[in-house]
Amino acid sequence: MKFAAALCSAAAIALGCAALGVTAWRGLEQPWVALAFAAVIAVGEAVRVELPGHEPDGRAPTSAPVGAAGALGYALLGVVGGRDTSHGVLQIVAVVIVAVLVGSAPRAARGPSLDLGHALRGVLAVGFAATCFQPLVHSGALAHWAGDGPYYALCLLAVTLLTGLCDAVLGAVFAAGRTGRPVGPLLRGQLRARVGIAPAIGATGAVIALAVAVAGLWALPVFCLPLLLTQFSFRRYASVRATNRQTIASLARSTEVAGYTPHGHARRVAELSCAVGRELGLTDPELTVLEYAALMHDIGQLSLVDPVASGATEPLDPEVQRRIALLGAAVVRQTGVAREVAVVVERQADPFREQPLTARIVRAVNAYEDMVAGKASVEGSLQAVERLRLGSAQDYEPRVVEALSRVVARGAPG
Repeated sequence: MKFAAALCSAAAIALGCAALGVTAWRGLEQPWVALAFAAVIAVGEAVRVELPGHEPDGRAPTSAPVGAAGALGYALLGVVGGRDTSHGVLQIVAVVIVAVLVGSAPRAARGPSLDLGHALRGVLAVGFAATCFQPLVHSGALAHWAGDGPYYALCLLAVTLLTGLCDAVLGAVFAAGRTGRPVGPLLRGQLRARVGIAPAIGATGAVIALAVAVAGLWALPVFCLPLLLTQFSFRRYASVRATNRQTIASLARSTEVAGYTPHGHARRVAELSCAVGRELGLTDPELTVLEYAALMHDIGQLSLVDPVASGATEPLDPEVQRRIALLGAAVVRQTGVAREVAVVVERQADPFREQPLTARIVRAVNAYEDMVAGKASVEGSLQAVERLRLGSAQDYEPRVVEALSRVVARGAPG
């Protein structure tokens, strides 16, 4: 898949260079239309928001809904205020590239502001939408087949759906190239992720194209405003979510400060647990539960009179392990997180066949982390995984151990 990802990257770069070069040579067709859509795209990019969930490589996903809708609307634009447009595919791609770069500039002062993979995906997706639609408009085929009635809107909807599918496939290919994971599970994850805000982006882009065709450029701010307000709501939600996670991470570090667990143990278990969860195809809500439970899985150790050596609870008496799990779950319930998080912590002392999958993951990853003690060498990692395999008949879920083995072999966190 690395070759396919490299091929897609090369295609996006070639398309971008060709679009910028040809547009600079020929000049802009209908410049006021191009500038209006460029302004919408740039504003949307400037207020890019972090979305809930995780990328396949563990990063938090980001989105610029207004910018994406503006780019899609420009790609699907065939008429402006009753007059036919004259811009082509290459101008559309060039305008989108320049607008994204301009919109990213204010964030560049605060650090890296442009994800190259997302940018290349965007170039290819916009190019795909424009290539599907613009030749039909300029050749007159769309007017002949669909006219100006409902079939025209259905054509816009079809191109929008195909563009969303194209972007999902590209996202899976780029993710497979980065992580080495199979494309199939990654594609399913990409499609699940689009159930949220993606339909709103696609619908707004299509509506923008239809509204501008009738009312002219004045329709742009009117139809972008609802999506912009939604984007600000997402930003506020992401801020609350980040604050909640910081609170949980601070609480999880209390066992380290008190000397009950090694420094960084909870963070390493959480990172590796999420990597294993993604390997097993967990959804974003399940990954969130898994991350929070992994961060706080040892919080019950604060009830012990004396710390356990290296924080490893496996050698303890089952009754002590059970008490640690119950007290940990009681503390977790007081934090206000989802009920499922407390269940995962509470079930850590149960036989693995009675545990939910998230609890099985935390159990296996915690045992692995106890064995390598945060200093995983190649030999130490192999030995730890082999010990887990030997215990998979009684103590650990075999499917989880194999997923952990694949993640560790790729050099993921942990």
